[in-house]
Amino acid sequence: MNFIRFIDGKKKVQTGWIQNNLVGVVEGSVFGSFKRQECTIPLNKVRLLPPVVPTKIIGVGRNYAEHARELGNQVPSEPVIFLKPPSCVIAHNEAIILPPESKQVEFEGELGIVIGKRGRDISASEARTFILGYTIANDVTARDLQKSDPQWTRAKGFDTFCPLGPWIDTSVEPFDLIISTHVNNILRQMNSTKDMIFPIYELISDISRVMTLEPGDIILTGTPAGVGELNPGDIVKVTIEGIGELINPVVSKE
Repeated sequence: MNFIRFIDGKKKVQTGWIQNNLVGVVEGSVFGSFKRQECTIPLNKVRLLPPVVPTKIIGVGRNYAEHARELGNQVPSEPVIFLKPPSCVIAHNEAIILPPESKQVEFEGELGIVIGKRGRDISASEARTFILGYTIANDVTARDLQKSDPQWTRAKGFDTFCPLGPWIDTSVEPFDLIISTHVNNILRQMNSTKDMIFPIYELISDISRVMTLEPGDIILTGTPAGVGELNPGDIVKVTIEGIGELINPVVSKE
């Protein structure tokens, strides 16, 4: 099942589900009890919002060996985690804004885990029960600032630096999905989630020993090799097999 957040013709924010390119309203909360209404609204007649409003976004750095090496880093022996602020989230088709503080902003296509219920000290064996589903993410990064700063908050945290969407897929199996990123229809990244250094359930377990995970929180699971620079006028598309496409234009800050 695919869940979305959207704005309808009356400018009302709604939660919905999709069937055959039609949207039905979801009454209640997808993180608790809910009821699905009939799908009657054409998907192309609604404006998609980010599929969740997270309390926090937890990134995982260097979770693909070739990506760690392409940036001159060693493969980590334990997960490298960082935070992105919720204010950097944008939706499918919204613009990534290049800030004047950086001269080298790069794309990072990733699989995002959507947490479904509150948890702390979660074991890897029970981690699956804490997942609502999966979405597509772009961990946009100011690479020059990442290299110059002793920590990554500024490089990862500008507004618009976390496109998410277009929806949450609750049924896909995430263990061997092809992630690909195209910029202006040119393939830049392509790899499978099976090549993660730290697999999904292990990530949830490790992160939950540091912080409590809340419903709607996002874990960005790392990016494959092939990251590269974004420029004004670019169109970046992250595709994940079985989920869909996340597309965002790139503009300069006015």
